[in-house]
Amino acid sequence: MKLKPLALGITIGIFWGVSVFLTTVLCHYTGYGKLFLEALPQSLYPGYSITLRGSFAGLVYGFVDGFVSGAIVGWIYNKVAGNSAEKS
Repeated sequence: MKLKPLALGITIGIFWGVSVFLTTVLCHYTGYGKLFLEALPQSLYPGYSITLRGSFAGLVYGFVDGFVSGAIVGWIYNKVAGNSAEKS
């Protein structure tokens, strides 16, 4: 079975972008996930902060991060699975 790297990238990008966005909004109002958001996104995503404006930056950064990661994973999977199928 082959994966479509572009589709996987878009799917993971949407999931991760929305996750960062929702976690940021939730943290802004309740404090939930503050340690996670201070440790990961603030150190990796320039301009991101735990604010409503920062939640949109997190959405964009999260989508790009997830898209690139998902596309690379899909591409590597296809290379590894393709080599395994040829040897079987």
